[in-house]
Amino acid sequence: MAVGIRIKLLGITEEQFDKGHDQINPGRTPPKGLLFHASGPVEGGWGIVDFWESRADFDAFAARIPEGFAAAGVQPQGPPDIHEFPVHETISA
Repeated sequence: MAVGIRIKLLGITEEQFDKGHDQINPGRTPPKGLLFHASGPVEGGWGIVDFWESRADFDAFAARIPEGFAAAGVQPQGPPDIHEFPVHETISA
């Protein structure tokens, strides 16, 4: 069953996010199980909305995030705020 994941990274700017993302996923290719990814500025930091085939697929990818940010010299202000929600439906253009 697909899951939606909403993440808020406190204190992260666009430049910092891009540096971290370049370390975590340099080719910007969809990792196993990713259905959709979008990110942008939110109050107090950077927001991400992803849709994954399963929570296990997200967790496997997310395990690379701390090391990638550290390699980029990016330090979030605290742990990421992660909220999972069930996906009822998807509609694509």
